[in-house]
Amino acid sequence: MPRITKKETMFRTRPPAYALACAALCLMQLVVNVLLVAYAGRFVPETALRWQIFSLAITFVLGVLILLQVPRALQWRPRRSIRPSRELKIERQRIARDLHDQVGSQLVHAMALVDGGSPAMRPLLQALEHCLLDLRLLVDSMDGDDDALSDRLARLRHRIQPVLDHRGIALDWNVMPAGEVPMPVGLPARELTAIVQEALSNVLQHASATAVSISLEPVRTAEGDAWRLRVADNGKGLATPEPTGHEAGHGIAGMRLRASRAGGLLELLPSAEQGLCVQVTLPVRR
Repeated sequence: MPRITKKETMFRTRPPAYALACAALCLMQLVVNVLLVAYAGRFVPETALRWQIFSLAITFVLGVLILLQVPRALQWRPRRSIRPSRELKIERQRIARDLHDQVGSQLVHAMALVDGGSPAMRPLLQALEHCLLDLRLLVDSMDGDDDALSDRLARLRHRIQPVLDHRGIALDWNVMPAGEVPMPVGLPARELTAIVQEALSNVLQHASATAVSISLEPVRTAEGDAWRLRVADNGKGLATPEPTGHEAGHGIAGMRLRASRAGGLLELLPSAEQGLCVQVTLPVRR
């Protein structure tokens, strides 16, 4: 593992020895002052003077240590924006490139070594294919924090379409443009895209479906304007309409959590073709 130099370190904290030294000096000064007050009448003048000089020296050293940090304190400003800083974006892009170039290339190489014509090796090939897809989607999600939901879904379609075609699953795409209703951006867009990704992952791994549809359209609810996102398939669906506990699994629980973070409501409904429909309703924030 390459050694990271001080200049290359992105996030740094102050050495604990600095804080310990300041705390020790404060404690020493407190002890000296307590002794001077408690034994004020018992010290001879020369002894009291020595203790006072010692206390003054501690104060001087402590003051120097604090003054050294004044320029840094004056330059520090709390971040008012929730958006990531430029340095953080650059670091994300570097990590994304490394993941794509190194891990991605290894997965592609592993897929090339697997004999896709062998029935016994087909599950392994599909697992590697799914890992590569998840990696590419992860790399895509590390950029474009302010992208609209429609743009994120378009990138997702670009990644997922070849996989669906290879599996023989037809994709019906119906994503409406924003129009007069503001399209979700930022955190809600990222969470909703992750829900679609998880739903498609379930379709690929568990549903045994031959068709899947993705739709995004503005709707009118009792609370006002909202966006309704649906991922529906014609697979085998769920054993119960609304599984709970261990039956729901981590995937469904994760989708519910993401919908809640986005400010929306997730529902699991039977699709028109006897499969499963994952539906999220997100109120519009104006």
